[in-house]
Amino acid sequence: MSELQLPDPIREFVEATNAGDSDRFVAAFTEDAYLNDWGREFHGHEGVRSWDRTDNIGKRSHFEVADVAHGDGPDAWIITVDVTGNGFNGRSPLAFTVRDGRIAELRIS
Repeated sequence: MSELQLPDPIREFVEATNAGDSDRFVAAFTEDAYLNDWGREFHGHEGVRSWDRTDNIGKRSHFEVADVAHGDGPDAWIITVDVTGNGFNGRSPLAFTVRDGRIAELRIS
């Protein structure tokens, strides 16, 4: 794994998922967050909560971070996770943009 440290909001995203804590998970995102999961779009805390319920904690997902890298911008990050649970299982890159100590954007593709 990379020697880069996870930014706090992304660490919170991973830890909240693994703990099954939906409120903590949603709190890691900005109020106006944008989440895109293979073209399916979710907006704001309600959208993030909906995705979490149907695709993440609602599927008992568990993340193991395999790699951490800087993205294209100063607040952009790409983490690679190994996902297990009752939904998607496998390795996936997650592209984040962080703003004001929270996740402003997450793209899964």
